[in-house]
Parts: sequence; C-alpha cells; structure tokens
Amino acid sequence: MKRNLILFSLLLFITVGFAQSKPKKADRLYAEFAYVDAAKEYEKYLEKEKEPGIGTIANVANAYYYTGNTADALRWYAKLDGVTAGAMDDVTFNRYVQSLRAEGKAAKADELLKKRLEAKGDQAAINTLISQKKYLDSLNKAPSNFKVSNLAANSDKSDFGAAFYGNQIVYSSSKDTNLGNKVYAWNDQPFLELYVADRNAADGSFFNDKKFIPDQQSQYHNATLTFSSDLKTIYYSANVVKKNDKLINDKAGTNNFEIIKGTVNGDKLTDVEKLPFNSKDYSVGHPSLSADGKRLYFASDMPGGYGDTDIYVAEVFANGKVGEPKNLGPKINTSGREMFPFVNDSILYFSSDGHYGMGGLDVFESRWVNDSDYSEPKNLGAQVNSVKDDFSFIIDKGNKYGYFSSNRAGGKGDDDIYYFTRQEPPCEQWVSGKVTNQKYKMAINQADIKVYDQYGDVIATAKTGEDGSYKVKVPCGSKIKVEASKENHTKADKELATSKKNGEETKDVNFELSNYADLVRKEDNVEKVDINPIYFDYDKYAITEQASMELDKVVYVMKNFPSIVIKIESHTDSRGKDQYNLVLSQNRAKATYDYIITRGIDPSRIESVKGYGETRLRNKCSNGVKCTEEQHSYNRRSDFIIVKK
Repeated sequence: MKRNLILFSLLLFITVGFAQSKPKKADRLYAEFAYVDAAKEYEKYLEKEKEPGIGTIANVANAYYYTGNTADALRWYAKLDGVTAGAMDDVTFNRYVQSLRAEGKAAKADELLKKRLEAKGDQAAINTLISQKKYLDSLNKAPSNFKVSNLAANSDKSDFGAAFYGNQIVYSSSKDTNLGNKVYAWNDQPFLELYVADRNAADGSFFNDKKFIPDQQSQYHNATLTFSSDLKTIYYSANVVKKNDKLINDKAGTNNFEIIKGTVNGDKLTDVEKLPFNSKDYSVGHPSLSADGKRLYFASDMPGGYGDTDIYVAEVFANGKVGEPKNLGPKINTSGREMFPFVNDSILYFSSDGHYGMGGLDVFESRWVNDSDYSEPKNLGAQVNSVKDDFSFIIDKGNKYGYFSSNRAGGKGDDDIYYFTRQEPPCEQWVSGKVTNQKYKMAINQADIKVYDQYGDVIATAKTGEDGSYKVKVPCGSKIKVEASKENHTKADKELATSKKNGEETKDVNFELSNYADLVRKEDNVEKVDINPIYFDYDKYAITEQASMELDKVVYVMKNFPSIVIKIESHTDSRGKDQYNLVLSQNRAKATYDYIITRGIDPSRIESVKGYGETRLRNKCSNGVKCTEEQHSYNRRSDFIIVKK
C-alpha cells in the first residue's frame, strides 16, 4: 500500500527545519513524505557513502516500504538488521518481516520472528504465534471459501475502501487527474475523493460512477466511510483542516486525519461536525458503525496505544453524541498496525500486520464476546489475503459476498477493489467407534463403515483399522444411519441424529459382527445354522418363548446373508406311535417355517419343510430300547440345513 492515509500521519507540502546532514535533500524529501523521490536521492548518496548512519539506512528502507517496493526495502532492512545486530525496534523489525513475506521468504521471516520472541522471553506471544501459524497453515491447505475477482471499474490509481450504501457502493479513489494538477507527494497521485456507484448484484461490478457529495469534500483526502442503517448518517475520514480548507498541522508539521460526521440529504451533507476526540496531534480514521448504530469502531495512533495504530470503539448515544474512545485491548491490537475495522453482527473484521499473516496487512476476524473481550483473531487465509497489503474488508449481512482492497500483484493500479463471494464452510461432525467380533470380542480389521442419510443415500464411508476403530465425517443437523459390515460377516447398523454444532464428535458408536463360520456348524457333511435345540411343549407344536429365541438366530443369519437358502427338517424321538410322531414333526417343522416367514424372510429361500418323525434317529434309542432322557433328547431336534450360500 502506497498511501500515507493507511500509515496515518501525513505531511502535505509543508516546510520544516532539519538538522544538517550529508543526505540533506533525501532527508528533506523523506520528511515531506515524498518517498519515491527520497529513495532515489538516498540511493545516490549511498552509492558513494561506504559507512552510512543507521538513521539513513532505516530511512531508505522505510521509503521503499512505504511505496510498496518491498524488494528494495528488504535489501536495506537486511543491512540494518546486520549493523544493529538484530536490535531493531519492534516497528522497524515488523516492516522487515513483512518485506520478507512479500518477497516470498516466509520461512526466513518465521525464523527471525521466533528468535526475537525467544530472546524476549515472551511466552504469551510465542503461544499466540504457534496458534495463529498452525491455524493459517491448516486453512491454506484446505480449499478456500472465497472466490475473488478484480473489478473492471478499478483505475490505474488508488481505488479502495468500499462501503455499502443501500443498493449502491461508495468508495475512495484518486482517479480524477483534473484537480488543478494537485498531487500527493507520497505517491505522486491525485488526492482521494469519494465516489458512489450502482452495484450489479449478479457479479458485484460497479457502474454509473459519480462523485459522492461533491460539494462537501475537502480538496485533500476524503476516504474510508460508514453509514447508519437508515443511510442518513455518515462518518468518513479526511485531513484535519480549517473551515477555509487549509491544513492544520501538529508541531512537527505533520497533518493528521480526523473523522467527520454528517447527515446525507441527496448530494448534500448537512449537520456536519467533527468528533470530539479528533486532534491535530494524532490521526483517527477508518470508521465503522455497528448495525444497531450504538458502537463506532475506528483506528487511531493516539497516545496510549499498543503499536503503530490501534482499533478503538466509542459508544454512540441516543442523541447522536459519541462517547470516549476505548482501546480494544491486546488481544486485537499489537505493536504493529491494526486498521480498517468492519463489524457485521458479532464479528469484527480488521486488517493487521502485527498478527501472524501471509505478508503486509492481512484481514482477520474476531468474535465479539462482550464489551471487554474478543475471541482470538483468525486469518481469513488465501484468496482474501496475499503477501501484499489486504484491507478494507466488508461483507453483507448474510455473509455471502463483499469487497476488500489490495495492492497485490496482478492488479490494475496502486490499490484495487476486489469483489468476493463466500461459501460458508460446511458444518461437519465426526462419528467414531469400534467394530469387534461378537463371539470372541476381538477387533475386526478392514470392516466397511457406511453412513446413509434419511433418504437412504450413502454420504460417507470408512474402513476400520487394525484395532477395529473408525472415524467418519458426517453433516451437522441430520438424521443418519451408520452401518458396519464385512464380507462373510453379519451387518449391524445404528440410527442417530447429529447436532448443529460444527466439529463435535459422537463417540462409541460401536458394532459387533459375527463371522459366518461362527454362526454355522458342520454335521453329517452339511452346514447347519448353529442353534440350541428347539423345545416344544409335550404333544404340541406351538412356538414357545425358548423356540422363538432360537428361531430368531436363524432369521438373523438369513437376513445378514441374503443369498442363503435353507431346508427345514424336524425330528422326534422314538417314544409314541410312529405315524403320530411323523405328523407331529411335520407340524413342528411347519410352525418353524411360519415363524421365519412372518419375520420377513422370502418363502423362496426355504427349499423344503419336512417332518421325519422318528425315521432318522441318531442313536440306538429306537422302539423298545431303554434309553435315558438325555439320549432321547439327542434325537429330538430341528435342523436348518444350508443348501445354498
């Protein structure tokens, strides 16, 4: 970013006295913020001077940094780091780090930052760095939620600072070159003016641009503004001037920024007033009003802050008066620059080069907890942020689209306005558990986990590990069915409903499966469903409670192995008349068949149903042979023989 508006303190064509020094012309240009020309003069001087002073090295590095030439800035910051043995002040060191990032040397920047924090012994700052770096690294590995495009309306000058104005957009630009050849020495561009444009809702583009409240703007900078929800009240940043539009400077000859408040009436601004905490001795700017109009956020370099510029908030009373500023504190503000606040519901967006970022100013978001606390700022990641300055972020109430500004590579001018659309990351949760063998309680490796939505569609899959565990990602706020299966095993499933909280985990959704081999036994060279003997009441064939428990095992096997076909055989012992036993066994076989069919098994999967009475005894206990009850019970049986699998 090449505008002093962003770095706040301004000196506009004023003359002050300087101590005599060798690079006299360069120092004068530097003091006047004419950094492009100052850098050229310093380079001329430094070509001849072999041992320049620390102040001169810092000035040439800063001159390049302020005009966005981070490559040459880095060259001189590196030299400054060497001659000061790493003892640069925090502000200059931060510029060095940001220049490294801008030139693709993020690893070197991280290395220097870690060493500096360790040397200071600042464990709190180290913990913050670790947390923010981990979050940003993770964020940038995932697909971005933002889709970004440059606007055709951008000029080859500075265009930035968009603000919503109903269905229109108001923004700042220095594109008007017909201002009586009056330019800003910092970057040799015309001063910033406010423009209003219609907004194409389909692609975010601007059209029908014209100057906003043209008769009310000063002849110097007018930028970064906010409106009340009824669009009647405006707050905007401007140079500190007198009523005759003459600059008011501090003792050092620096002109600062202030916030102007007014009422919008068509193309006019009425009830114009300056905020009570404006001062010629420091800057306040970048105003942003909360949706309810009760809080005004802004940036300032007023005394008592934490760094270059901090973000403050002031209460706006029912009568329209603005209260005393309150610093947002060290969780938001750092030793660097915090600027361009924007509030949307309970989310504060702002730009910072003090929090861990990709380079230059990055856009961060933080949730407002209460009047005195905010959540840890989170970087918005790539697309919105780059290795250059990214700032002036705004987003609609639905969090779907918005604008930000950047001087990143590939733009059309000094700073450009970018349009973005945002897709909220999907709300996702986890379901985890373990799959084990029902009989032996051992883990089942490589079992298949499938998750079905309420329509029966598979929405997620996983496989268990060697320990039988699994973990699968599922959507929030949905009814799902989790199923576990494996070849030659039974299936099992459970239904559950997920909450609406992102990142939660439902644990211990466990399953027990049975191996096919655990459910059958081999007997007489055939496979049979392995069940306990089925007992009927004497001389009856109604299904008892005990019989139903055993028959349910048969149903379980047939449902889990849908290709199985069985035949049912029922047998009695030799006691009783032969013909009677034959009929009794047939009735019992038929009763078991009916039970299985009523449990949902297709009749075609039962090949035959037959009672054999006492014709197929398994021991010597035929008619007239004296046997024990146990020996007779061995012949009294029902078999479910697998004929196809």
